[in-house]
Order: sequence, then structure tokens, then C-alpha cells
Amino acid sequence: MTALGLLLLSMMGYSQHMQPVATDGVAGGAARSSQLLSRADWGARVPKEVNYFEGPAPYVIIHHSYIPAACVTTPDCMRSMREMQDFHQVDRGWNDIGYSFGIGGDGLIYTGRGFNVVGAHAPKYNDKSVGIVLIGDWRTELPPASMLQAAMDLIAFGVAKGYIDPSYKLLGHRQVRDTECPGGRLFQEISTWPHFTQLNTTAEVQPVANKI
Repeated sequence: MTALGLLLLSMMGYSQHMQPVATDGVAGGAARSSQLLSRADWGARVPKEVNYFEGPAPYVIIHHSYIPAACVTTPDCMRSMREMQDFHQVDRGWNDIGYSFGIGGDGLIYTGRGFNVVGAHAPKYNDKSVGIVLIGDWRTELPPASMLQAAMDLIAFGVAKGYIDPSYKLLGHRQVRDTECPGGRLFQEISTWPHFTQLNTTAEVQPVANKI
């Protein structure tokens, strides 16, 4: 696929409604479908620069936003996506929102940088991973079932479409950087998901002074 094609996919959100795909996180591999919103849907600004990496991505890294807090309605979740983009793009000077995708408490999936786009969410993994942020603070509370299902659907969709390696390794942000992210309760949950991987070394862990 050309760079222009990748940019269009990144900007348009691939598909307004993901086709049902087998989700290995669901008992029996039942077919599920979650709605995938484009950048335009949530009012994203144009990225300053877009850099690509060749897929499929061998890693999926799960985050929580910490701040913004959990959102319930779609307008609030869209606002949270814009706030994260403002923080990353304006305050930190990054090219765009750091994550590949966001998951809202409304159960919808929000396109961030998208598949095959270098992110800014996990040092040393940004050019070979899909970074998924579950909006909210998940240190002590478990995200709603709809959020967890949407995250699993997104991963299954990425595998089915060739954006994510079928033998991908699932990691929590804290495994690759010194941070609480994705929150203790969420990390406990994803550690039960297929493809969760315990790293054998902490050599790649980098210190950080924030919780996102």
C-alpha cells in the first residue's frame, strides 16, 4: 500500500463499522463487532507529521489515560480524545496524539494515529506496536465490559486485516516503562488475555515521572 493510501486509512478510520471477526478473547471465539470512528468523527486536528512502519505489528500495548477520567457518553469521549491530542500535540510538542487508538466508556473505538503509524506511547516500541488507550483511571476499578470487548475486537480486527501479527505479544505499558499505566486492575485483567507476555528483562524499561 502506498504512503497516501496509509494516510487515508489513518485519517478515515479504515471502516466506519468493523466487520464481525473472531475474537480470541471471547469464549468460543464468538464473532463480535465494534464501531470504529474516524479522526474526523471526534474532531482531530491534522497531524504535524506522519511516519509509517512496515506491518504487521508484533506488539500490542495497553494503556489507560489516567487523565482524562472515564467518559460515558460519546460527546464526552470525543472531548477526551481532543484533550489528549491537545496535551500531546500542543503541550508536549508531539506530531499527534500518542496512541494508535482510544477506547471510550461508550464502547466505541476512536482512531488515533492508526495502524502502521509510528506512535508516541511506548519508547523503543513505537515503531512496531499498536498502542491502545482505555480512557479513564483503571488503577483500582475494572473498565466496563463494553470497553474490554471493544479492545479485544480491535485487536482481532487488526489481526484479521494483517495490521497485527497473528503471533503478537500483548503488553501493559508498565512492562516497557516505569509507570503505573495501564493501572493495576486493568493490568491484572489483560494478564488473563490471549497473547499476554511476561518480558524476561527490564533492560528496556525507561523511567518516567507521570502516570500516562
